[in-house]
Amino acid sequence: MLSFALLPAKYAAQMKQMFISDTIQKNCPQLILGCIACKVVVTNYNHALWHEIRSAIENIKDIVSLDAVNSIPAIAQTRKAYKALGKEPSRYRPSAEALLRRIAQGKGFYQTNNVVDIINLVSVKTGFSIGSYDASQIKGDIIFDIGKKGEPYEAIGRGALNIHGLPVFRDELGAFGSPTTDSVRTMITPQTQQLLMVIPSFCTILHLNITMNEAESMLTQYATAHDIHKWTV
Repeated sequence: MLSFALLPAKYAAQMKQMFISDTIQKNCPQLILGCIACKVVVTNYNHALWHEIRSAIENIKDIVSLDAVNSIPAIAQTRKAYKALGKEPSRYRPSAEALLRRIAQGKGFYQTNNVVDIINLVSVKTGFSIGSYDASQIKGDIIFDIGKKGEPYEAIGRGALNIHGLPVFRDELGAFGSPTTDSVRTMITPQTQQLLMVIPSFCTILHLNITMNEAESMLTQYATAHDIHKWTV
């Protein structure tokens, strides 16, 4: 099992290390996790952000058809990883794919709060299925692994989800995140102050670095992000 330092000392009380399981590493050898930890101010709605989101949605509708969504490199590689792990991606779609399919169908995406809206915008612009977590709700070390049979998972807006075979993030309390959907336990709420954002990249690190820089810029602009720490696993 591979282990890496997760956060600097000032965050060590919440989280210690991040691990990638041998099974994930074996089946997804190009996997890199791009991580951002920062303090944020969560608001229900940001007018300037939604002006940018609406412009992005219109641009995407003009250039991405429903049939072309799965050809976007980051999505294609995530789907390939799902298949390698034994999960059918068309049934348990990665979140970026699901969002882009909504846009291609003219449905846009739901407004939640500024932090989640930022993550969704970065996802549809890049094709990465990005996890956003309230770091105060994560207990102990984190492992990126495969969901176990019968492992409980309450997905946001979907209720109980069968995560058997899905790539998941797990702490000492159980699974709390997946590229398919985040969980209720660690969801971003108005009370969230410490954000952990993780981008599972199954393709190129260059694209990942650009995405992390864009996410940092948006979090700073629209969520007053500070005490920012970025790293890759």
